[in-house]
Amino acid sequence: MSLQTLSEWLRCPNCFLPLHPGGDLLLRCDRGHSFDVNKRGFINLLTGPRKFIGDSAAMLDARDRFLLAGWYSPLRDAIRALVAGESPRRLLDVGCGTGYYLGAALPPGDDVRALGMDLSPIAVSRTIRSHDRVDGLVADVWSPLPLRDGVADTVLNVFAPRNAAEFHRVLRPHGLLLVVVPQPTHLRELRESGLAVEMQADKAAHLTKSLAARFHLESHDQRSRIVELSPPEVVSLIGMGPSAYHAGATAAEGAPDLIRDVTVAFDIFGFRRR
Repeated sequence: MSLQTLSEWLRCPNCFLPLHPGGDLLLRCDRGHSFDVNKRGFINLLTGPRKFIGDSAAMLDARDRFLLAGWYSPLRDAIRALVAGESPRRLLDVGCGTGYYLGAALPPGDDVRALGMDLSPIAVSRTIRSHDRVDGLVADVWSPLPLRDGVADTVLNVFAPRNAAEFHRVLRPHGLLLVVVPQPTHLRELRESGLAVEMQADKAAHLTKSLAARFHLESHDQRSRIVELSPPEVVSLIGMGPSAYHAGATAAEGAPDLIRDVTVAFDIFGFRRR
């Protein structure tokens, strides 16, 4: 990361003019608005009140443990293959988490850059720490994004909220939006035991409808399998996602004695910007 590569992604959240280096660990726009860059190499451009909070360190630790065990590696490989077909020079991951999928999808090449964006500063810090060609941004997807128009060739959105209008704006013409959502059967065993939150039954249909005005559905892939997890892996799976906010610690710790086989099922969509 450098101030220059970071600034090339960004616009001022106040006046929407481009940001550029303005001093040591400082970005500014031509109207004089200035923003500090964290010494760890990312910038926080959150403004105003927010309805949601970012993932905690405990959730990210659980996600690291589970993902590094390889249970979602088929999904990661599918994402990598789709992105490779685009040969993007600018890759944006909205909801980057630990950077697991972004790191796999980032094509080789010194001139290829990526931006990891998340509501959680801890998540952004971990993402950029793992990948030297990735810049970091803390921002809220529900607000106007502090990103320049047409700045990304490809946008990743894996198990994360979506802002159709802003995704359309920041993607170049005919750029790819790659979205992953869980299928209705995903984590079925955990939900039936009250250890995972309920999910929208028609999530895929709602997704395609919400994007239809701005994006053309180009591809749809489905992946589903039952995995046999160890007791600690069940606890990590519960703790790494939104269920961590709802399942009590005692209940989660007791789950592995009852649940070993868990369904993991994903819809992988490729949308082309209209």
